[in-house]
Amino acid sequence: MARISGLDRRTFLRGAGASALLGAVGVKPVSATNLAGGSLTGAPEVFDFDEVVDRFGTMATKWDGAVADMGTEIEVGMGIADLDFRTAPCITRALAERCEHDIWGYQRRPAAYSEAVADWNYRRYGLEIDPSTLVWTTGVLPALIAALQTFSPPGSRVLMNTPTYNGFYSALRFTRTITEDSPMVFSDGRWEIDFDDFERRAQRASSFILCNPQNPTGNCWSEEDLLRMGEICLRHKVVVLADEIHCDFVNAGQKYTPFASLPDREIVDNSLTFKSMSKSFNLAGLKVSWWFSTNPSLQSRCRTNSRADLHTLGLVANHAALTEGEPWFDQALAYLDENQSFAESYIRDNVPHVHYRKAQGTFLAWLDMREISEAIDAPGIAARQTAEGSTVVAPEDVLQRWLAENAKVFLGPGDNFGTGSDGFMRMNLGTPRSNIQRALDNIASATATL
Repeated sequence: MARISGLDRRTFLRGAGASALLGAVGVKPVSATNLAGGSLTGAPEVFDFDEVVDRFGTMATKWDGAVADMGTEIEVGMGIADLDFRTAPCITRALAERCEHDIWGYQRRPAAYSEAVADWNYRRYGLEIDPSTLVWTTGVLPALIAALQTFSPPGSRVLMNTPTYNGFYSALRFTRTITEDSPMVFSDGRWEIDFDDFERRAQRASSFILCNPQNPTGNCWSEEDLLRMGEICLRHKVVVLADEIHCDFVNAGQKYTPFASLPDREIVDNSLTFKSMSKSFNLAGLKVSWWFSTNPSLQSRCRTNSRADLHTLGLVANHAALTEGEPWFDQALAYLDENQSFAESYIRDNVPHVHYRKAQGTFLAWLDMREISEAIDAPGIAARQTAEGSTVVAPEDVLQRWLAENAKVFLGPGDNFGTGSDGFMRMNLGTPRSNIQRALDNIASATATL
């Protein structure tokens, strides 16, 4: 079921009177690569993910924000989930071309933009999406907020498998809903759903935020798991809100199953799916995402609360990524898979106080640092600081600061990710491998005498 994109950005630019210069500042000339990411001789372009790009001083939350938060020198920022790689060249070219046409009025969104989203999902996952059902929005989190406002009145409970993405809690605070954490079971380096607990909690929830793949644990949920969660939610009239923003990051030997691809139509019709290219191509700052549902009633109800104030350059960048960026992404995916393997083996061989088993998906590592937390008495320090101050301090906050001061590494504290996260920290592996080694070298040195 192949689809043909109806948008040729060069035709658009010529029609608008723009010069579309491919030799703009910071953009490779057309002789270097063609638009599909390959050379004019037919050989595929090879992208350099080992290049270390200094992001300090660029107002990057991941790097400058880490220094501001800790008030100390940070050598490796590995907190917020964005990538440290130069973006796909096709995106830079598309943005440069659009900027040549320097009029910034209202931007039309042709049908080809939605078709490009549908094509990507069909090519990579066999998932058929009706392009006319796509609803565009400025981000997955704003779209989830719209869904919560639709299906979960203030004071109602929202079910989540924890540990889970910390941003969900901010969405619940905004919508004045109540978290219903269902802690997963940690066994042999893997997180599994406690289905008895999940069903008990579903009975008093209005909606369920599914994270697929799971951030931060890296679980790629099986069809069996998804069907079981979906059946429980359907039986108890709980609407499934499937956040699948990390779906493109699946490591070797693993599989991503879209919730919308499940074989039970009733279960699928009880859901909405939220996606974006903001993780896949590191476009979070350009504020474009989309959601869809196979259920016209759910779609219509949620749409009344969903508003898309989209950015022109964000639309241009996303369309270029979807239609021309696959060669870049496939190489990035292979590199990130190797990063995961490297982190697992390095930690096993060199950092005895940390434990990690390679994630099934995402570019994140959910590190078991409970031994370090106990060795530095993070629980005791947190209790004293809480008693002496006006805010609650978690042991993971103490551990985060200890690592920043002693290893010069910034990690995400586990307490942000919900019930069951005690003693865990999130490390972003979406960076050149030398950064990962430097961070782990520093942690190994800092913990050697514990």
